[in-house]
Amino acid sequence: MTSSNSTQLLPLQILWDWLRQQSLLRSPFFPVFFSLTIYLSFCLPYICLDILCSQLTLIQRFKIQPQSQVTWGMAQNCLCTILRNHVCFIFPLSVVHWYFRSTSSPPLAPDMLTVVKDILACLLLFDTQYFLWHVLHHKVSWLYRRFHREHHFYRATFSLTTENSSVWEMLSLSFFTKLNPSLLDCHPLTEMLFYITNIYLSVEAHSGYEFPWSPHRLVPFGLYGGAQHHDLHHLKFKVNYAPYFTHWDRLFGTLKHD
Repeated sequence: MTSSNSTQLLPLQILWDWLRQQSLLRSPFFPVFFSLTIYLSFCLPYICLDILCSQLTLIQRFKIQPQSQVTWGMAQNCLCTILRNHVCFIFPLSVVHWYFRSTSSPPLAPDMLTVVKDILACLLLFDTQYFLWHVLHHKVSWLYRRFHREHHFYRATFSLTTENSSVWEMLSLSFFTKLNPSLLDCHPLTEMLFYITNIYLSVEAHSGYEFPWSPHRLVPFGLYGGAQHHDLHHLKFKVNYAPYFTHWDRLFGTLKHD
């Protein structure tokens, strides 16, 4: 590795060197711990906003459906579903994957440009897969009733509804999330960063809040949907099927802005 390459890789290389030394990453418990910790960490700020929303009009200004209130019972129901799915299904599959996985890891971290390109490619691929899965489970009434209706239990989304879904839906989305970095031959560090990005964007899309700094305001030309885009899907059901980007809904005539 040349001096210029060493300088370019330094920030990510330091992170990757540290991660490779952590025994937790090699544990069968890590995927469940990682997924739950990241997910609940991203949910926590929105949960705090939900608690304060009824008392502060400043927060209500940014709530997409200000008339809706999140109760402890609603949060408890979502948390029970999330814990059930992770403990009863994600964990056993993680143990199987841990048993068959490769124990080696590359010594060098990827460069930042490669990480960004690979994460974007993974997100676009996931967006396509979920759009097709989502349309199918809305068009076929048996699939909707059996597998997808649980996710639509609340018509006003809040952060914890992100993973309030049936086992089949949770396993399907987990499969896409795990498959895409493998298909694109991503570095393990890129794979972890993709998971974090994907969880954040999904929680933000279900948050029920619209802020001046929301991701869709940072992406030009209306290419990214955001929280209001997905809130409309839960409200009207047959629009805005794609989780993040708008090109598939635009192409198939299912895009709705308000």
